[in-house]
This record gives sequence, C-alpha cells and structure tokens, in this order.
Amino acid sequence: MSRYIPETVRLFVAERANYRCEYCRIPAADSFFPFHIDHIVSLKHGGSTEADNLAYCCQICNLNKGTDIATYLQNHSTPIRFFNPRTDAWADHFEIDETGAIYPRTSIAEATIKILDLNHPENIIERRELIKEGLFS
Repeated sequence: MSRYIPETVRLFVAERANYRCEYCRIPAADSFFPFHIDHIVSLKHGGSTEADNLAYCCQICNLNKGTDIATYLQNHSTPIRFFNPRTDAWADHFEIDETGAIYPRTSIAEATIKILDLNHPENIIERRELIKEGLFS
C-alpha cells in the first residue's frame, strides 16, 4: 500500500476533523507545527491509505503514537487498543475540564492518554490557555 496521500484526501481528512487534532483536540490554527495525516492502523500492521484509516493530528500526537495501535495498562494482561476517531466518539471516551487536563472515561482513553502523553504539562497549559481564550471546544 502506498504511503503517498493525495492532496485531495489530505484536505478531506482535515475538513472532516474541523481542522483539529482528532486525538488531543488542539486546533491546527493554534499550532506552531504543521499537522500530520495519521494512519490510525499503520501500514506495517495492515492499515491502508484510505480515508477510513486516516486521522488529522498534531505533530506531538502523531510522533508519540508512531505505529503503535495498543498498549498494556497496569491492571490488564491483554493489550488495550487506542481511540479510533473513525469508529469512536471522543466524548464517549474522554472528558476535559477547565484546567486543560483530559480524563479517561474508558480503558481505551486511558491507553490513548498514556501513549500519546495527552496530559504532558505543556499540553495541559496550552489547552488551558486556549480554553480561557474561547478557542478550544
């Protein structure tokens, strides 16, 4: 499967995500770095370069996720998959408060928060400031 993603598909993925990271919800307009198109299931794990397997995401989330698709949590002996923006609703798995911290509602969210490091102190500060300015929803 090709790694090349046509510009029309990139634009579709960005528009579908409302130009926000589909993992941490940061708006692209407020990011210093350009956003990436992520293979939700990486090519090496059998994922495809089709819109159903692509997510719009910030550089930090994409670099932290890499080609991973799951992780182990402390109390689990089986891998827990990550949040999939094509099949999961963000609000069903995560919640965010005025401090900018993201909290898990499910083990899927817990696994995603862990590996993508969604609550790194700098990420929390950034989200908190965006919330204060009314730029984060």
